[in-house]
Amino acid sequence: MEREFKTIALIGRYQSPDLSAAILRLAEFLRERDRIVWIEQGTASSTGLGTAYPVASYEEIGSGADLAVVLGGDGTMLNSARRLAEHPVPMVGINQGRLGFLTDIGRDEALERVDEILAGRFTAEARAMLDAEVLRGAQRVFHTRALNDVVVNNGELGRMIEFDVLIDGEFVYTQRSDGMIVSTPTGSTAYALSANGPILHPRVAGMALVPMCPHNLTARPITLPGDCVVEMLLKPPHDARVHFDGQARFDARAGDVVRVSRSEQSIRLLHPENYSYFSMLREKLHWSASPRQH
Repeated sequence: MEREFKTIALIGRYQSPDLSAAILRLAEFLRERDRIVWIEQGTASSTGLGTAYPVASYEEIGSGADLAVVLGGDGTMLNSARRLAEHPVPMVGINQGRLGFLTDIGRDEALERVDEILAGRFTAEARAMLDAEVLRGAQRVFHTRALNDVVVNNGELGRMIEFDVLIDGEFVYTQRSDGMIVSTPTGSTAYALSANGPILHPRVAGMALVPMCPHNLTARPITLPGDCVVEMLLKPPHDARVHFDGQARFDARAGDVVRVSRSEQSIRLLHPENYSYFSMLREKLHWSASPRQH
């Protein structure tokens, strides 16, 4: 076993009190196995479990927990990953949502799979993140990280925007479109997939540049090396909205530059030992499914 998971933090989907039974069941299961159980602050507030177990902030979880177990959907995992990115605590996802590309343990098998992980029977993988910043002249006006993607779009105005795309300082093209998605391999099965972007295996050291409804039909998705720096310069008079994992956002102005690069931070996911990325894709994307009979 690589390490002993002694202190385990439980993180649940926000504003989801119906999750309290699943969290309580897992907490009791872990306590029976002599583990120290923490409940994340927001999770404790929405489920009312803060009186039975110690409550911890993300900062405390990052610096003091040996393992974080996330119960919810991919959105919950994305939020937790961004909050814990600066810390080495590994993460396990139990799917309480719909698709579950990141939260890959089914709710019905949660206790069994967590028990296996506690016994050291798991596979671990690192997932790359993106550093994203918005520059206004010489000033950085916004900065954050993203596990899935950075999306520049036209906000709620329903019109195209125009921007220059530069890679490693070299001008690539001026694009008129609904926007652009810069995606990690993890995010390649999320929003980028719906925009006809490529699926990138998590071990691919790269990112995908995926145009959204481009006016020029020859503007195709590009797979870039992981050490590239992508810049998007918003051309007047177009403002835009920048989204990070679909959770944080920033309203950018004409003339701003959105700069995206691979982050030095990554997250560590633990999977059951029989986990297969391609098996997950077959299940979630319904590959090899038989045609429906009419």
